[in-house]
Amino acid sequence: MTQPASYFPIDDPAGRCLAASPEPLMIRPSETALIVVDMQNAYASPGGYLDLAGFDISGAPPAIEKIREAVAAARAAGMPVIFFQNGWDPDYVEAGGPGSPNWHKSNALKTMRQRPELYGKLLAKGGWDYELVQALPPQPGDIVVEKPRYSAFFNTNLDSLLRARGIRSLVFTGIATNVCVESTLRDGFFLEYFGVVLHDATHHAGPDFIQKASLYNIEKFFGWVSSVADFRAALTANANPMAKTQGET
Repeated sequence: MTQPASYFPIDDPAGRCLAASPEPLMIRPSETALIVVDMQNAYASPGGYLDLAGFDISGAPPAIEKIREAVAAARAAGMPVIFFQNGWDPDYVEAGGPGSPNWHKSNALKTMRQRPELYGKLLAKGGWDYELVQALPPQPGDIVVEKPRYSAFFNTNLDSLLRARGIRSLVFTGIATNVCVESTLRDGFFLEYFGVVLHDATHHAGPDFIQKASLYNIEKFFGWVSSVADFRAALTANANPMAKTQGET
């Protein structure tokens, strides 16, 4: 077996070996959070911003089902579940004006400039577009982090929330793999968090090759790539297989 990556001794009985690429990763469930990125009507529902902007959202329903599985497994293991919610105030002050690159690059803002009748409807707090999809409601004990940019570490209290709970590993699900998922995982890498993407519980914005490119980028440079089935298997394991192996040698 390939030696797992780990920030703690791999023979720690509290550890679980998560099958992943480019190598397995040891996680402690108590020091890991499941991240659900921007599962809002804007990104996953017909008539939401991403759909109106011309992106293919057909991969959202299967991703939602996989996220439901991952969330259930995390909650059963006592692992924190953190939902991200992307958007701005109804007047879009938080989005920035022409002096902000976000004003120029945000497809939601560009869509509203092209279609003025949509102004105030896309990614505006309090609106349907901003709401989390009904299939993935946060439960008591879950955490919701509102964010004004792609990365959830920018201008939020996410880093403080994680450090206060002793979290070192982040397992990512959600939309979009190549935008908010990858952006947050990259920033987490720079802040010394171990980031994992469950590839079958994510969906991308753009052509299919974008998903492959993002997963390649993450696997090679910033983190690890796994699946919902492997995540569930790691959490339901009764013992750390590496601890057993170490004890037999």
